[in-house]
Amino acid sequence: MPVRPLVLYPDPRLRLAARPVVAFDAALRTIADDLLDTLRAVSALGLTGPHIGVPARLTVIRAGLELTPRTYVDPELVWASPETARHREGSVSMPGVDEEIERPARVRVRWRDLDGTAHEAEEEGFAAACLQHEIDQLDGLFWIERLSRLKRERVLKRYAKLHRG
Repeated sequence: MPVRPLVLYPDPRLRLAARPVVAFDAALRTIADDLLDTLRAVSALGLTGPHIGVPARLTVIRAGLELTPRTYVDPELVWASPETARHREGSVSMPGVDEEIERPARVRVRWRDLDGTAHEAEEEGFAAACLQHEIDQLDGLFWIERLSRLKRERVLKRYAKLHRG
């Protein structure tokens, strides 16, 4: 399968909410395969449709202990713990910069697989942070929006410095 070009910050498509999946067909499987191939090619832990220019509510994540990729169609958070945890986050769409972000330590997520079968699971730790990060992206919330204004400005300055001329 082909590796698709990444949508890079500050492309406005990164701030648009992805559309729910309506057809569980060969086209969806092709997009999922492209996501997986691109995820592996860029050594990412998670990748969404919007990262490759496809506005579909679809993500592939390999953040568990086994690092076996899992495809989530129309994922949604249904519960988040009051306890929080901090993890370093970044994005393949904004290479070279990362920052610590605080999020709920545990989450319950509902999604469908490529056949349309519904699933629900609880995740914790880094896997929970990855799911929240990718669901934010599907909602049109780019990761730097979770930072304080000061930290966001510092990240943007570092990114600009890395990607000048």
